[in-house]
Amino acid sequence: MAMSLLAAVVIVAFSLFLIGLTGIVFARPAVAERFLRLFASSARAHYVEQAFRLLIGASLVVLSPAMWQASTFRLIGWAIVVTSVGLILIPWRWHQRFGKGVMPLVIGRMRLFAVGLFAFGAVLLYGVFSSGAHVNR
Repeated sequence: MAMSLLAAVVIVAFSLFLIGLTGIVFARPAVAERFLRLFASSARAHYVEQAFRLLIGASLVVLSPAMWQASTFRLIGWAIVVTSVGLILIPWRWHQRFGKGVMPLVIGRMRLFAVGLFAFGAVLLYGVFSSGAHVNR
């Protein structure tokens, strides 16, 4: 029960973060751009990012049986966990190099990217609250 509650709190917090980041992209794009450029900017940023990704992915795996579209969220959770472990195992500079190549594309289409963030955050919230995943079943 405690594990499911903790997982639900993590997923709801992450969803609200995504929705809030969407608002920042539209209201303060320069602030959002600075934030996005921090990803993989240093070894510390890389490992902190992967720790959060592991927490979010594991939370999705734990909570998914009680969520709407359980198998889809379980698959997304495992995809996040596996890619995070992969990123932890490679030299962080490879991630940084990849980020430098992708960042102009993301920044150039930041509003479109933000719409995707909002949609994913909203779908996650729906997945948690539509099936009662926030309470132990």
